[in-house]
Amino acid sequence: MSKEIERKFVLSTIPKGLPKLKIKQGYLQSDKNRTVRIRSVISQKAEATYFITIKGPSSSSGMSRFEYETIIPNNDAEKLFNLCFLPLIIKNRYIYMYDGMKWELDSFSGENKGLLIGEVEIDNENIDFEKPDFVLEEVTGESKYYNSMLQKNPYNNW
Repeated sequence: MSKEIERKFVLSTIPKGLPKLKIKQGYLQSDKNRTVRIRSVISQKAEATYFITIKGPSSSSGMSRFEYETIIPNNDAEKLFNLCFLPLIIKNRYIYMYDGMKWELDSFSGENKGLLIGEVEIDNENIDFEKPDFVLEEVTGESKYYNSMLQKNPYNNW
């Protein structure tokens, strides 16, 4: 099981012309100690990959937590989506390289339409890095921006 360390930011926009992935995800369990998520990722070539992910509790900074993820068969994933809490999280993900770092930029749809979030995975919590000019504010550790919380209290309800 690996440890994920990431920082999260609200964005003003997403640059045009970036490759896009379509993501659908649902939660089978979601509490402060663990989340269990099902995700489909559809590439620009319409190829789908399905994952199950288990995440542990966040650190006190909100930057890190243990994560286990593995690919599962599409038949199983589609059946598991039927067991997930609603609404499902629907978003487009764009990969953006900036100052040698890979940013994942998400544009949400459905009940979270209008929300733009950027995440960057880092090697340790103390690293400092340059942020693109479309970053508005850091929201690392603010639970309302966790995807699992957006399922419970969507952005359009704020």
